[in-house]
Amino acid sequence: MSGSTENRAHGASEKPVRRDKVLSLADACNMLPLVQRVVADVVASHRTLLQLTPEQERLHRQRRALDWPQRSRMYEISEQIAAADHSMQESLAELGSLGVVVVDAEFGRVGFPTVVNGRPAYFSWQPGEVSVAFWHFREEERRRPVPVTWVKSAKQSISDKS
Repeated sequence: MSGSTENRAHGASEKPVRRDKVLSLADACNMLPLVQRVVADVVASHRTLLQLTPEQERLHRQRRALDWPQRSRMYEISEQIAAADHSMQESLAELGSLGVVVVDAEFGRVGFPTVVNGRPAYFSWQPGEVSVAFWHFREEERRRPVPVTWVKSAKQSISDKS
């Protein structure tokens, strides 16, 4: 309808502003078992994509000269890549719904958003680590050990909820 008024504040942007969750160390520790399983799927999907993409590109470049077995392989790879990409997107969406950010899909490093000294930061975890034992500021890659006082406070918070 021409001339209709939108239900939007003056000066509001087209897309709503997404506010990152702020998680405590206790939250990150409680979420870790689920996050570990989802991250395993992310890493597996990423690995599959890395392995199959070069072969797909090679077959695609040669597509006009392929015999039937090679053409069949090209279709099979396309299906496997689509399935891996779909799995990756589902896993990333699940992590996103938890507020967890994938920092490095190849290694499975994730960040649990938090704030340290008024600056955006992440509690950091990656496969092979037993617990959430590192943190870093959002704009940095260098991971720092979580201070013992934070760990004690998180354990106390977890035991208070039990």
